[in-house]
Amino acid sequence: MSNTKLKGSGGFIIADITEEEAKKADLGVGELFIAPVGKIDEAKISKYYCKVCDCEFDQSPKLSIENPNEALGQEMILKEIGQYLCNKCNSKVGEYREFEKL
Repeated sequence: MSNTKLKGSGGFIIADITEEEAKKADLGVGELFIAPVGKIDEAKISKYYCKVCDCEFDQSPKLSIENPNEALGQEMILKEIGQYLCNKCNSKVGEYREFEKL
């Protein structure tokens, strides 16, 4: 699926995603979201919109990644926290979390 809009808490990104990623992104409310998809290759993101700047940018937002490897109980580990950040104001456009079951 090319040029698909994925919403985040602070804006949206336009990215070329697969059908499988689109199914993950669909939470059943008629829109697609960044969080369930996870990390998207920068080269697949063509533009993004930042609510704080109220502006659309023809590039990929910055990606900030933390690897807490935090045990959450019930044999689950929080492996990665990723945030898509505006290149201009550094506000969060969207985020995701990756978990691992032991």
